[in-house]
Amino acid sequence: MNDAGVPGLKEAAWKAVGVPRAHESAALHVLGQATYTDDIPEVQGTLHGALGLSSKPHARIVATDFSRVAAAAGVVNVFAASDIPGLNDCGPIIHDDPIFADGVVMYVGQPMFIVVATTHDQARRAARLADIVYEDLPAILTPQAAKAAQSYVLPPMRLTRGDYRQAYEAAPHFVKGELYVGGQEQFYLEGQIAYAVPQEDKGMLVLCSTQHPSEMQHVVAHALGVHSHNIVVECRRMGGGFGGKESQSALWCAAAAIAAAKLKRPVKLRADRDDDMLVTGKRHCFHYEYEVGYAADGRILAAKVDMVTRAGYSADLSGPVATRAVCHFDNTYYLSDVDIRAACGKTNTQSNTAFRGFGGPQGAIAIEYVIDDIARKLGRDPLDIRRLNFYGKEGEGRNVTPYGQVVVDNVIDALAAELEASSDYRARREAITAFNRASPVLKKGLALTPVKFGIAFNVTHLNQAGALVHVYVDGSILVNHGGTEMGQGINTKVMQVVAHELGVDMANVRATATDTSKVANTSATAASTGADLNGKAAQDAARQIRNRLAAYAVKLYGGDIEAVCFAADTVFVNGRQVRFPELVQKAYLARVQLWSDGFYATPGLHWDPKTMSGNPFSYFAYGAAVSEVVVDTLTGESKLLRADVLYDAGRSLNPAIDIGQVEGAFIQGMGWLTTEELWWNSAGKLMTHAPSTYKIPAVSDCPQDFRVKLYDNANVADNIHRSKAVGEPPLLLAFSVFFAIRDAVSAVGDHKVNPPLNAPATCEEILKSIAAVEGAIGGAA
Repeated sequence: MNDAGVPGLKEAAWKAVGVPRAHESAALHVLGQATYTDDIPEVQGTLHGALGLSSKPHARIVATDFSRVAAAAGVVNVFAASDIPGLNDCGPIIHDDPIFADGVVMYVGQPMFIVVATTHDQARRAARLADIVYEDLPAILTPQAAKAAQSYVLPPMRLTRGDYRQAYEAAPHFVKGELYVGGQEQFYLEGQIAYAVPQEDKGMLVLCSTQHPSEMQHVVAHALGVHSHNIVVECRRMGGGFGGKESQSALWCAAAAIAAAKLKRPVKLRADRDDDMLVTGKRHCFHYEYEVGYAADGRILAAKVDMVTRAGYSADLSGPVATRAVCHFDNTYYLSDVDIRAACGKTNTQSNTAFRGFGGPQGAIAIEYVIDDIARKLGRDPLDIRRLNFYGKEGEGRNVTPYGQVVVDNVIDALAAELEASSDYRARREAITAFNRASPVLKKGLALTPVKFGIAFNVTHLNQAGALVHVYVDGSILVNHGGTEMGQGINTKVMQVVAHELGVDMANVRATATDTSKVANTSATAASTGADLNGKAAQDAARQIRNRLAAYAVKLYGGDIEAVCFAADTVFVNGRQVRFPELVQKAYLARVQLWSDGFYATPGLHWDPKTMSGNPFSYFAYGAAVSEVVVDTLTGESKLLRADVLYDAGRSLNPAIDIGQVEGAFIQGMGWLTTEELWWNSAGKLMTHAPSTYKIPAVSDCPQDFRVKLYDNANVADNIHRSKAVGEPPLLLAFSVFFAIRDAVSAVGDHKVNPPLNAPATCEEILKSIAAVEGAIGGAA
């Protein structure tokens, strides 16, 4: 529909998208009126569950005695693996992840049974009374130990291009080294929770906090031994997810549903923070061994990296995570000859899972570490080495990734140049050098790091979405889609898309809870595809309704259907202006269909896992950040002083939400790389399982000077209104904090030594790195 001949109509028609809008639930959040799963009024007769957890990292269960549990106050029943009517499995890909341990426990914190009691507190206290006899088995706790034992949950993977060995041996210079990057707890504010309510005829309603309602539907159906149509899963919103509620919510949904089906009463299973952290998987930690050959000017000629992850005791999503790490090792750099290997180490720890970035951050940080090494070896600014190795533009021969995808939308050179200028990078570098010369204890560091992040699910068939749009007789609109709201604003963006398509004010559009009985077979809200996929599906549904209304308007008033325009709550047709509700009422009386389903499948994707080649991404999102830090060389403490961020969100659907996402991702990434340390003791127990022992960034850790801007760049792909994803890619911008810290430590040795700094760069790690630099300088002297 065009806007020909109507002054100002184009601006009115586009008012709903591309402009800042408050989150659709913002007022409810602030007022405490937003309903989360635990806020839903409980059905009469509701019982409460708690999980009984293993105290051993690897052991046979010799005997179990639940007599003390059953006798505890308020306990109604106890259920274990033998009580599951269907499959004892909640693995998302490979069926190696039991709901309840059966015969063998594989990590400290693995659920063995569920206690159901009258209250949550009674269930939790009773769960600790079980008498379990174990027979200890050998345990593997680290990725390095898993590699040494050749203990993997999946076969190792390898991506090669060119002749790495020949190119490496011909290179005039090389760097070799190791790096360890720790994992990260999702630390969503709302913990895992599921509320299972039995329905008639073997039905089950599961209200839960999940990023993947359809997967929860499948798992519960399999566990209960019924068809998927017996199960309805609903999620209105989550209090954060970050990937931790993509596959790992399945355990909680299944356990609650099993108990509810057995007892024929509603059962709520809510995890306390300690139990949540002990049971659930985190971001995969990675250990790297690398060797890279480079030219005298710093251009990389050959690169090899061997990555091994702490996958945990089962596969979960470790395969796709490792694949994405392999596909992001290049980051923004053209690598002609590569040998990239990744293995998923099987360890007796929590089964690690999706986390914002999904392996991308772990893959990209390795090449950034290498670039940093090369720059210091050559006595050059790392930014100069980064820019030298950037992907080239189409036609220059340096724009094909190691896995064969052509980079057609490369803007990283221009984006980095804009940020370099706007952040006064060069002048600040000189000022920091002068400061460090005069400051023996406090050292400052500066780093500019870039990001190229591929957008799509690794598995091609997951790149699809559906939506329903209903227009009611009064002109109000209801939209339901397969995405889930976890605070990231997907509902707001989808509502904007629908409002734009039908030319109405946002106040006339409402989004409802994600529900498997409304939109079926949905993909997880993950991989930064939520707004891309569901926005397109909702647009398709709304456009069908708009076309029907336009045809009906022409039938009533004449004119050309292509000239009908919907804007400002008005339909402009053949010189007339008809209010949208008025046309809707007339259309209803004329029996015009006022609802529609929509569907979208991302085109042009293909991937061969055997050759690790193809076109796995729809497009790339870009960004860069400059961070300035100060490090106390006596205590190892660091402080981020200023951060300048420039992020490519394409034609942003909602700049306010997107800037908020960039800010949040940056700080979360900073936490991963500086303070959020996961530590297992020698007995295999996670000791950092509460806010008292696990440090996420606080307000005081945020820089006082925090400058975030969106880069002006329309998406070359036909994405929703030419926008780009903004969920995961900005997390990688926090690399700049880590490398600024490394730069500050390097200043201790006048930048003549590459500091061996692992992540997270805690005070202890920084002090170890400083000691290594001082030792190397002293040894050389």
